[in-house]
Amino acid sequence: MGDTANTKEKAPKKSFFKGLKAEFKKIIWPDRESLIKQSAAVVVIAVVLGLIISIIDLGVKFGVDKILQIG
Repeated sequence: MGDTANTKEKAPKKSFFKGLKAEFKKIIWPDRESLIKQSAAVVVIAVVLGLIISIIDLGVKFGVDKILQIG
């Protein structure tokens, strides 16, 4: 019953690395200009979302403080 793991044959490592090399050849790497634009977009979006989350957090904190002062 426990011998099922031994019956499976593993592929040789050479075929794995050949397949890996073939897959890497299929990758289309972005050019420098495209990479810079996309990186800048990611940084800008991250900063904007961080500011939005901070503003919402401050608003909720202010609201909870006002509710606790009333009660």
